[in-house]
Amino acid sequence: MEQAIGEFNRTKGKMVDDFKTIVNDADDLLQATAKVSGEGFSLTRAKFAEKLKIAKASLADAEQMVVDKAKQAATVTDDYVKGNPWTAVGIAAGVGLLIGFLAAKR
Repeated sequence: MEQAIGEFNRTKGKMVDDFKTIVNDADDLLQATAKVSGEGFSLTRAKFAEKLKIAKASLADAEQMVVDKAKQAATVTDDYVKGNPWTAVGIAAGVGLLIGFLAAKR
């Protein structure tokens, strides 16, 4: 279950990074078209600028949510390890053995 949550959080983080790239590219496009004239184009540009502003706000919210979830996961993991140190050591040893076995198999 925790592996699925970790994978989900990594995917969500990558999605936020990709969205950030799209927003930056859109902002660059908006700046590049600043000197183009025309009434229809100006209206479209203004709408695009507003949508870009909303996207940046959404991106900031999503990024904060990812950070909060990561902190929450770290706190839960820390509490579990402090409460069950030998179980955590056993799990870590098992994962280490599995990784060693898989690495040796190659």
